[in-house]
Amino acid sequence: MIPARPDYQELPAGLVAELADAGIEVADLYDDIARAIDEDLPGADVTSDATIPADARTAGDFAAREAGVVAGLGIAELVFRYVLGDDVTITDRVPDGTKVAPGDVLMRVAGPTRGLLTAERTALNFACHLSGIATATARWVEALAGTRAKVLDTRKTLPGYRALQKYAVRCGGGLNHRFSLSDMALVKDNHVIAAGGVVPAYQAVRAAYPDLPVEVEVTDLDQLRDLLEAGCDRIMLDNMSSEVMREAVAITAGRASLEASGGLTYERAREVAETGVDFISVGALTHSVKVFDIGFDLDEAWP
Repeated sequence: MIPARPDYQELPAGLVAELADAGIEVADLYDDIARAIDEDLPGADVTSDATIPADARTAGDFAAREAGVVAGLGIAELVFRYVLGDDVTITDRVPDGTKVAPGDVLMRVAGPTRGLLTAERTALNFACHLSGIATATARWVEALAGTRAKVLDTRKTLPGYRALQKYAVRCGGGLNHRFSLSDMALVKDNHVIAAGGVVPAYQAVRAAYPDLPVEVEVTDLDQLRDLLEAGCDRIMLDNMSSEVMREAVAITAGRASLEASGGLTYERAREVAETGVDFISVGALTHSVKVFDIGFDLDEAWP
């Protein structure tokens, strides 16, 4: 069994501040960690209890098993501190956003062996998933280097994980699109149908929320021209070929920012960026990313 859960406000102030500065609600994250540990511990950790003496103490390394960009190591630390309270020592944690190579040590932890192994999988689940997002984002950023285009995430995030996943995108060098349905208006095809056209939809949003950013999705160049004439300054080019996007950039001539969207693949990244669009939004950064391979290995006895 794990010790009584410490209040998150009793955790190291630097760790709490680091996570808060990343836009993460630490109290909510702490609750998420509690639920994750509860999934693993409806009773005892039977394997560790049977194989490891209660007083055994050890240390081990989190290490990268592939090249990439890490994120979520502060969250992994929080997992260990949730399980072990003050009875854990964490050193050599590299900053989130760091590029790493296979074999690089990302973080060292030391404490009661049973507790370390109880916390291991939950800590890895957070760090591997978020590092996968950061690594995928960094690949897109590298592919777009030297162009004006910036990579954006979307709202295609796991329920309850949006702040964490969008944080990981930033660790990889990407930018965040809107966080919610409230902080920006994004007029999509169904809104256009309901409103009777791209211009009526844009004008309706602008009239209702005059100070809110508004972006409108278009599927052809006639819609683009109509919106530019109406004064729309942010337009999404949905499922367009590179040739049509290049023409859209020429028509726009700097009057609005243009975002390429819809089924874009990494293989097309450079081609799309070279059309001159300002942004490329990629739902795959968060909805279907491959986890990053991090291992945890016990390597020495506690002195």
